Amino acid sequence: MSFKRFTKKNIITNIILAITYVLWNIFVGGLRSEHVFLIVLWFVMFYATEKTRKFILGFSIFIIYWIIYDSMRILPNYKVSQAHIRQPYEYEKSLFGIADGNTLLTPNEYFALYHKPFLDLLSGLFYINWVPVPLAFGVYLYFKDKYIFTKFSLVFLLVNIFGFIIYYIYPAAPPWYVQLYGFDLHIGVPGNRAGLARFDNLIGIPVFKNIYNKNANVLAAMPSLHATYPLIVLFYGIKKGLKKINIIFAIFMLGIWFSAVYSSHHYIIDLIAGVVLALIVILLFEKISEKPFFNKKIQSFIKQI
Repeated sequence: MSFKRFTKKNIITNIILAITYVLWNIFVGGLRSEHVFLIVLWFVMFYATEKTRKFILGFSIFIIYWIIYDSMRILPNYKVSQAHIRQPYEYEKSLFGIADGNTLLTPNEYFALYHKPFLDLLSGLFYINWVPVPLAFGVYLYFKDKYIFTKFSLVFLLVNIFGFIIYYIYPAAPPWYVQLYGFDLHIGVPGNRAGLARFDNLIGIPVFKNIYNKNANVLAAMPSLHATYPLIVLFYGIKKGLKKINIIFAIFMLGIWFSAVYSSHHYIIDLIAGVVLALIVILLFEKISEKPFFNKKIQSFIKQI
């Protein structure tokens, strides 16, 4: 079947999608450069060649994730449910407190006092690849195994959606919030790089400052999606049979988990919640996706990409 670059249907559909996206972003807080970039990228990839169209359609699952995440700024979760600031801190200290003389510290507080340049650098390198590694793995799967790619992408999306829902049910402050503002709720607090500032200072580039200035939601520490992403990557790496590469994925996962606590971005209990969420979604999806109805839908999507 020949590639039909322009059809009445795809032109109208894409124009409607673009206009809707622009109006939505204006409504939720203003159109930004990354929104325009996404629209341009979509049109270029969709109309350039048949291969680029299939590629962008395949990664539309990740685009949906980003749009949902970015749109969370329209309704802060603390306006939906009570913010939890002291409770996770107290839970963390009671379960994983570290004695420092006569004082009981959370692991985050301990690392804030006792940190090393090598660990600052290492944690920054792990943390900065939190999203790039899953995306790179997704690109690999897209070209090597579209069936596993589709399952990986859908699990990634579902874990995020359920994570976002929990954010609205249980808004939880990250450790750095307590360190800077105590246990009172302060409206409009911007994102903060916390311990990752030490990484920026080491390399002389405000990498994490630029990232966290655009954070759409501060009170979203539990569950830790930083804990879920590398676990999803490792699971589907194992499903793909990548062998030695999976050792790297396992190290990456453990590195992300350590860095999340070391940099004061998450409590250990946040990580545990993230791991539990990821495992539940993975196991349920793997079971449900084998059902004829859902498997047929997956196969239909694969034909489009």
